[in-house]
Amino acid sequence: MPDRAVRAADEWAGRIAQFIAPLRVKPGSQVELGKDFDPGHKAGIKRKSDGQELLRTGVTLLADQQRRLAAQGTHGVLVCLQALDAGGKDGTIRHVMTGVNPQGVHVVGFKQPSAEELDHDYLWRYACHLPRRGEIGIFNRSHYEEVLVVRVHPELLDRQRLPGRGRRQDLWHRRFREINDWERYLTDNGFRLVKLFLNLSREEQRARFLQRIDVPERNWKFSAADIRERARWDDYQRAFSAMLSATSTRWAPWYVVPADHKWFARICAAAVLAHVLTEIGPRYPDVGEQARRDLARARKQLEAERGRPR
Repeated sequence: MPDRAVRAADEWAGRIAQFIAPLRVKPGSQVELGKDFDPGHKAGIKRKSDGQELLRTGVTLLADQQRRLAAQGTHGVLVCLQALDAGGKDGTIRHVMTGVNPQGVHVVGFKQPSAEELDHDYLWRYACHLPRRGEIGIFNRSHYEEVLVVRVHPELLDRQRLPGRGRRQDLWHRRFREINDWERYLTDNGFRLVKLFLNLSREEQRARFLQRIDVPERNWKFSAADIRERARWDDYQRAFSAMLSATSTRWAPWYVVPADHKWFARICAAAVLAHVLTEIGPRYPDVGEQARRDLARARKQLEAERGRPR
């Protein structure tokens, strides 16, 4: 890569790192979500149009890094997306991953666990869908549901059929530790985690629910369960705060993405993912001396065919 291109890449990497720094949950810190992170934050970008170039740049950088990741085939990346209903997970995936080779991206959405999944430990179904080396996997909701929705609705533990000692009062602290250990194991084996919490305000969620009700083309996105879950807003805020405090680690930190402005949330998500890929630094593999000789011979053969009748 020419020196000018290297300098430009380094400059962009530095700008991205600086841009996402306020979103990162410092490992070991105690998070109070409503106080520590503003869902309406826009980093001084006043208009949506002003952010479009940033998003395009981020997507272009992602596409380049993803090609390198696939060619190198030594690392995988797992993106974990968490948010309340109407937080913008689907739109984030659609806009951020546009331009990326779909063959190198695997998206999984986790709903209510099946009978087979409940016959295993709570992390089993997530482990079954981990990305391969060279691939970006996206969990639309993730293993963190096990310390969020299950914590807000502890009756769901009955379906998991835990033994008596498995439901002790330290259950959530133990799950935090198990999740941290599992993510450390994945990281040690070459799989990086990108953990994004889309932080939506209560008022913005209300506005998006109304839009889903009022716009016929969006009616399918709304269900009565959304309103029931909204009534547990404070419980979810406490669960999110505990999750962010306990599981933002040096090897797999959380990023709290301001989600009241969808366009800004997408810029942030693209920036965080581009930052992690840049840290990995995937490179196209060196084919070796023998392969280069084979390429040279193939070139001579192809050039010799020029002008020959077919």
